[in-house]
Amino acid sequence: MRAAIFRGGDLVVGTMPVPVPAQGQVLVKTLACGICGSDLHAAKHAHRMVEVTRRIPGRMPMDLSRDIVFGHEFCCEVLDYGPRTEKTLKPGTRVCAMPVMIEADGPKGVGYSNTYVGGYAEQMLLSAPLMLEVPNGLPTDHAALTEPLAVGVHAVEKGVVKGDEAPLVIGCGPVGLAVISALRLKDIRPIVAADFSPKRRELAVKMGADIVLDPAREDPYGKLTADKRAVVFECVGVPGLIQQTLEKSPRDAKIVVVGVCMEADAIEPMFGIVKELSLQFVLGYTPEEFARSLRLLAEGAIDAPALITGKIGLDGVKNAFQELGNPERHTKILVEPWR
Repeated sequence: MRAAIFRGGDLVVGTMPVPVPAQGQVLVKTLACGICGSDLHAAKHAHRMVEVTRRIPGRMPMDLSRDIVFGHEFCCEVLDYGPRTEKTLKPGTRVCAMPVMIEADGPKGVGYSNTYVGGYAEQMLLSAPLMLEVPNGLPTDHAALTEPLAVGVHAVEKGVVKGDEAPLVIGCGPVGLAVISALRLKDIRPIVAADFSPKRRELAVKMGADIVLDPAREDPYGKLTADKRAVVFECVGVPGLIQQTLEKSPRDAKIVVVGVCMEADAIEPMFGIVKELSLQFVLGYTPEEFARSLRLLAEGAIDAPALITGKIGLDGVKNAFQELGNPERHTKILVEPWR
């Protein structure tokens, strides 16, 4: 099968064996897979990612001397089941699933793995118990947004303690837009959002932000409602942003770090201590949050078409990684390996 392969620090299109499903696994055809900001970070900071992963108990680092296929935001079609696996969904059924493979010694990730290829391949494996059927009527490209939406849903669940907080979203890329959508669905307002990009500010309004600012012109922290506890969602993931939130957030605020920074960063804890700030890091989502995100898309609660700005085949993946560096051109590019 064909795949866009991360090999030797570069993205190349090549062929690799079709994966064979074991017990509890399902072979699927990849219909659409979003390019995530984490994929861009992983390609740029691969060695740093490996180094840090080695120091985290229970995590398996990538072997950069071997091929890796990224892609964890996917919608697929069931092809075949592994031996002694209950065939709950017939071949041809469209499915989404959390990018996790269930093994005897614990879950293994999909997309940042030498064992399990991600969605930038024509075919891949899924864990049978984690598959969710895509509801009839939900387009495949919209279903592929389930995973990034779930990230925003989870961040809001972790960040909003009572439901009457004043939210501020820093960064309106795909993750920030997912957070804004999740805040709107919980009716936590007014939602203040900030981004340097005019295009992303425009999308933030479409997703439900009430006040959208260019931080180069106006301080977004000054728009926080004084009579409510502030919850600041850091959705950028570059060095210096956590420190900025510590310095600028009001007293008793909660800071939720959603952006994935793969570089070393530094903070001055005294800012958090003096203002008694809470700092919450988040990762991923729960199975329930993932399933809820698929339902929200099926119900039309999210303006999915506004988020999708491009579709490519495998030959376009390398260029898409470059294109996504320009926020005025793209928000979410979907890879369709069958093209």
